Amino acid sequence: MLQKQKGGYGIRPSLPGMAAIKGNQTVNEIASEFCIHASLVNKWKKEAIESLPLVFGNSKAKQTKETGIERDRLYQKVGQLQVELDWLKKNTGHLY
Repeated sequence: MLQKQKGGYGIRPSLPGMAAIKGNQTVNEIASEFCIHASLVNKWKKEAIESLPLVFGNSKAKQTKETGIERDRLYQKVGQLQVELDWLKKNTGHLY
């Protein structure tokens, strides 16, 4: 017979979260089944619900997030290049 690990180690948060979303069991039943605290079940349910638009095709939200990350990376690169250009102008100014 397989024994459940005490403390919930090795449990993927998606399993109790999806079980809570389905609503076939109470939070306390899910918590006892997975040997975790009921507050973790509620937390993982909330996280699962919040991530559903990103998982199931809300590509606009995903694209907006990716665009923001890319823009931040490009601004950082522009700032780095500006600092390097200023340093070169300062240190090679005697050559002009």
